[in-house]
Amino acid sequence: MKKNTIDIITLGCSKNLVDSEQLITQLRANGYEVTHDAEHPKGAIAVINTCGFIGDAKEESINMILEFCEAKKKGRLEKLFVMGCLSGRYMKELGEEIPEVDKYYGKFNWKELVTDLGKVYREDLRLERQITTPSHYAYLKISEGCDRHCSYCAIPIITGRHVSRPMEDIIEEVRYLVGQGVKEFQVIAQELTYYGVDLYQKQMLPELIERISEVPGVAWIRLHYAYPAHFPEDLFRVMRERDNVCKYMDIALQHISDNMLTRMRRHVTKQQTYDLVERFRREVPGIHLRTTLMVGHPGETEEDFKELLEFVKWARFDRMGAFAYSEEEGTYSAEHYSDDIPQEEKERRLSKLMAVQQNISEELTAEKVGKRFRVIIDRTEGDYYIGRTQYDSPEVDPEVLILRSEGELHLGEFYTVQVYESDAFDLYAHIV
Repeated sequence: MKKNTIDIITLGCSKNLVDSEQLITQLRANGYEVTHDAEHPKGAIAVINTCGFIGDAKEESINMILEFCEAKKKGRLEKLFVMGCLSGRYMKELGEEIPEVDKYYGKFNWKELVTDLGKVYREDLRLERQITTPSHYAYLKISEGCDRHCSYCAIPIITGRHVSRPMEDIIEEVRYLVGQGVKEFQVIAQELTYYGVDLYQKQMLPELIERISEVPGVAWIRLHYAYPAHFPEDLFRVMRERDNVCKYMDIALQHISDNMLTRMRRHVTKQQTYDLVERFRREVPGIHLRTTLMVGHPGETEEDFKELLEFVKWARFDRMGAFAYSEEEGTYSAEHYSDDIPQEEKERRLSKLMAVQQNISEELTAEKVGKRFRVIIDRTEGDYYIGRTQYDSPEVDPEVLILRSEGELHLGEFYTVQVYESDAFDLYAHIV
């Protein structure tokens, strides 16, 4: 056990990761050695940054807390702190159930952890963070919270109302990160398209992305988690005109039938959704769309599900994730609907939906064979360099594999490649 070392473990989404990276900077500035997601934590202090989004994530967070409590019991750990979404949402219950934790923090008061350790939170470092991703890319959080209140979603309960970061702060952080060697920015928020409404009384995402794209050194900007209702139309122009804004949009559509969109409280119709997908493809030629869909929400009929299958066949999404509804306490669904679809039926629908998408993904990937792409190299794995095109977000999308025997490539650098083969998930390419 190393006395002056703190181990930080981050669970859940990239938004949590940004918080952990800021905490690492503060702790290091105060003289601590810090490890992140170490395989074998050795510090006298541990901090677990938890996720509380859905059942599986909660379970993972609780298991991790219990594992570290056991280490504390055996004398391998002196202090254990827990922060993030799960502890913010269930602080009282966790304190009663797992009292071995020295202190629980919510999602937004983790700065107190620094002062509770007897150190000083450095306000002058608030925009700085220790990147834990490969050094050429970083996640850029532009807001917190969400005002949408979809029926199934606990995020507004956990994170509260939408709060945009001032544009100047974001641009300053981008400049700082470029200075640290970051070339690629994954712009993230619970809900991107609402950015600016609270601060500037109008949607400011198009202007923000335009301003980020003007910062020297920004090579790629990729957008994550947009909402289909009231989509800021000027963003089409920005994506079309700016070479360093990737032709990529992560927009969670959840469902397509009007019955389900109403029950889910999505404030958008089937026709508007079809129109939006068409408009993306018309206004931003070559765009790759990633979406997330849900099956098994209370009230989903077989007819609703068939509509969803037909939509997926029509839309031919480049990337798609899906999950089965799980009831979250405190949400509109939990309080107003009965979870009336058997788990077995939810799983059947999920499998069928993903099988349809699998075929589409294979076909779309195969269409890239023979074509040239600009890729950035993330890492090496076995005999291969692993890269990504502008259409691939880290960790969730397909990758490009290049044999290391083709010559020396440098991590974080761009290369032009020609694809010679594809499988269900990845592309294989030669350097041009």
